[in-house]
Amino acid sequence: MRFTNALIPTVREAPADAGNVSHALLTRGGFIRKIGAGSYDFLPLGLRVLRKVEAIIRRELDGAGAQEILMPALLPAEYFKETGRWDVYGDVLFRLKDRKGGDYHLGPTHEEIVTDIARAELKSYRDLPKNLYQIQSKFRDEPRPRGGLLRGREFLMKDAYSFDVDEAGAAASYETMRKAYCRIFDALGLNYRMVAADPGAIGGSTSAEFQVLVDSGEDAIVACDTCDYAANVEIATVRAPATSAEASTTSDLPAFAKVHTPGVGSIKEVAAFLKAPASSFLKSLVYAAGESVVLAVVRGDHEVNPVRLARALGVDEVFLATDAVVQKETGAKVGYAGPVGWKGRVVIDRAAAHVVPAITGASETDHHLTGVVYGRDFKAEIADLRLATTGDGCPVCADGKLASYKGIEGGHIFILGTKYSAAMNATFLDEQQQRRPFVMGCYGIGVSRLVATTIEQHNDEGGMRWPATIAPYHVHLCTLGKDEPLLAAAKKLYDELWARGVEVLWDDRDERPGVKFKDADLIGIPVRVTFGGKSFAAGNVEVKLRSEPDPKKAEAVALAGAVDRIVALAKG
Repeated sequence: MRFTNALIPTVREAPADAGNVSHALLTRGGFIRKIGAGSYDFLPLGLRVLRKVEAIIRRELDGAGAQEILMPALLPAEYFKETGRWDVYGDVLFRLKDRKGGDYHLGPTHEEIVTDIARAELKSYRDLPKNLYQIQSKFRDEPRPRGGLLRGREFLMKDAYSFDVDEAGAAASYETMRKAYCRIFDALGLNYRMVAADPGAIGGSTSAEFQVLVDSGEDAIVACDTCDYAANVEIATVRAPATSAEASTTSDLPAFAKVHTPGVGSIKEVAAFLKAPASSFLKSLVYAAGESVVLAVVRGDHEVNPVRLARALGVDEVFLATDAVVQKETGAKVGYAGPVGWKGRVVIDRAAAHVVPAITGASETDHHLTGVVYGRDFKAEIADLRLATTGDGCPVCADGKLASYKGIEGGHIFILGTKYSAAMNATFLDEQQQRRPFVMGCYGIGVSRLVATTIEQHNDEGGMRWPATIAPYHVHLCTLGKDEPLLAAAKKLYDELWARGVEVLWDDRDERPGVKFKDADLIGIPVRVTFGGKSFAAGNVEVKLRSEPDPKKAEAVALAGAVDRIVALAKG
């Protein structure tokens, strides 16, 4: 493709609303164009990248035995109503009515629709297992679309669904897809970790995310420095304390005492006031859990993990109580809550149960209690409540320590069980001719999100640095000048590279070298080949790798052998 024939509207300045690197660079490089909040055009360069991501996904899923289908984006409401998600999705769902008043919505995901296919077409255990996937636009009314392609209202997604006769079959399908996902993310050239994750609104049991490691990521994960354990902090656990909680519930210690702590309510303030380490405190936080109010207690230097608290309480979600609720339940201002005398349900983290004696809020404004002992002065359920962080012991191996990372979720895999098949009466006849619901799995990849995620990980001050497997072109050819011998030699190289399967973008514009080189760095094609100047006069072309950190480092390659050298670099 010649630059003069292409639509590549590069610009020098990032859009005012670009809050991250990928949004800025993809827009500046002419890959995408915003048309509304959370909605983007893919221009020619962007679409070439998108199609290459799709091709890698298709190659690996087809190789894993999955079959591609295409389901509608416009869906009748009846299917979501059948499973209850018509109400669960709330305002996130784009809803509309047809001219007859029928309820429809734009698909945010397709579990119900693919389950309808299964209940209509898969009749017997002999028809199983099956794995069906699609690459389809999804729609979610994000309240605050941001980050360009990272969080939009319309996005391209690959969603796959497996159907098996039992849990063992579902686990085998899950493992097949896990391996396929690893091959996909390896082929994309991404640094990632597969981490244990919370299934969220999708539901199911086993769940893992493929997190691409970037400092700009919104997701927090922890991973062991010794073994393979890695998890989203929402569900991450830490190594249990060496001693049991029962050993710390002694009545031999002196009774607790009330101390005056005027105007200091936070752990940091009280620790300084009492000259005690934060680890000697019990932090008590009031949460709303459905219709109930509960007290969650963690060590003073730890934080509550709301997801783990919700699981311990057996509810879907918990929220920090409002200041008014805290004052009503404790009789004190926020910052002074404590477990001693609490009338309702108390859940304490297992590490906090070992703080003996402890300092706690007194549930009285401007006062705290010292010498508090769990089991003697208050009762509580023990659970794993705290948020894992750097330096915590690994819960799997004996010696490992956890390290914290930021990531962007690129893929998510689940074992769904029978959540959707049971709700929709999607059954098959087993070997005993008994009807049983399909055991399902669900596997998603944010295809358009991966375009942006790649740039969050692969960029420098000059612009994008595309991995060769998904770069819009393999080679960026720059010609400096309009001399006929130079242009003829460039045209010959251009044609020979295309004939060898190397995709070339030829910058044939009448622009200064500096403009061409800046655009080449911005666009980020892996290999830049330059015709011109003293190098061409000496019978050479200049070859530079975009991944080379030294901007001045380039290779002079004799024109006679340039094709072989460039092909080797482009395909290597």
